[in-house]
Amino acid sequence: MRASEATEYYFTKAADELELPEWLRKLMLTSKREVAVQVVYERDDGSVDTCLGYRVQHDNSRGPMKGGLRYHPQVDLDEVRALANLMTWKTAVVNLPYGGAKGGITVDPRSLSLKEKERLTRSFVDGIHDVIGPDSDIPAPDMGTTYREMSWIRNQWEKYHGFNPAVITGKPVEEYGVKGREEATGRGVGLLAVKALKRVGMRPKECRTAIQGFGNVGTHAAKYMHEADFPIVAVSDISGCYFRPEGLDVPDIVRYSLAHGGLEGYQKAELLPRDDVLTLDVDLLIPAALGGVIHEGNVNDVKAKIIIEAANGPTMPAADQTLADNGVIVLPDILANAGGVTASYFEWVQNRQHYRWSLDRVRQELDHTLSDAFEQVWQESVSRKIDLRTAAFILAVARVQRAHELVGLS
Repeated sequence: MRASEATEYYFTKAADELELPEWLRKLMLTSKREVAVQVVYERDDGSVDTCLGYRVQHDNSRGPMKGGLRYHPQVDLDEVRALANLMTWKTAVVNLPYGGAKGGITVDPRSLSLKEKERLTRSFVDGIHDVIGPDSDIPAPDMGTTYREMSWIRNQWEKYHGFNPAVITGKPVEEYGVKGREEATGRGVGLLAVKALKRVGMRPKECRTAIQGFGNVGTHAAKYMHEADFPIVAVSDISGCYFRPEGLDVPDIVRYSLAHGGLEGYQKAELLPRDDVLTLDVDLLIPAALGGVIHEGNVNDVKAKIIIEAANGPTMPAADQTLADNGVIVLPDILANAGGVTASYFEWVQNRQHYRWSLDRVRQELDHTLSDAFEQVWQESVSRKIDLRTAAFILAVARVQRAHELVGLS
């Protein structure tokens, strides 16, 4: 199943509950604009390389469109389209005044030098600068991009349009970025993990946890959850799964990962095959890497009773139904990893006001926004007797539906 088909499947379940007419379903699923551009850049050896870049703008009925920009060799139009669609529902479920967008370049960033990344990024902006902006579409970091690329994008865009740091979020703090943006997605995952446990009557110290993916989101989730007394017994990255049944020394493994650019070579845990992290005997599983990792081929081996989706689309629809049938609680990606876009909204607001918030205020606002969204999704799930994913989509789709009804079709 393609990524866009999986997204449509979840949307349709919510649309059926809401009894949406067919014309409105088609309107809400169809992207407003899809752009593919040729990205030409010079390599360090003087040769010229070319790849494709994409920007999909899904819906702007609730406000300017918002979504990340990823550099990855598997990026294609269908993936970007699906992620743009998801961003519409993600911003709606946490009730931010945004619509959804997403972008990407089909390239392996690990194969590029710093200067090559800069030339690639600026070339991409040359191709899309006229369709992004602080009042229309605001990009942000995603897989394979960081604050550095955001700074280049802002600089290149301003060459065409003049000073306006609100054109992009995820910038360095020194370049009008927001404090706490880097930690926000992982912090949100940890915060929602605590809330989910309270709902099922568990305490953090009783909840053996495994985290698949130990990049920015996974490390910040692990740090927050370690401080909340969760025993993190396993983490994984591309080099394997690092398992310690009595609990990992989270500060130590985080320091090692940052110092070595990954977990390879870490000696203070048992090394298991990479995908074993998904099927360990744990209470809580946090997929924080690529999409589609829980599927029909491995879902029956998943032993966790709670899954919090820190990644985008980690669970395929058929597997999602199996998990529901097995009584597994799944906190869906459109809520679980919404901390990043929420902090991006705070950055955009500050840029528009030419004012800076303290880290404490950013954290307080983030916690309030995510907590409020969690309570609404949980109550929707209980009142309708449905799973959390369908409840989240119902809330989001209903808000977008209302926006379309208010603005009309003109």
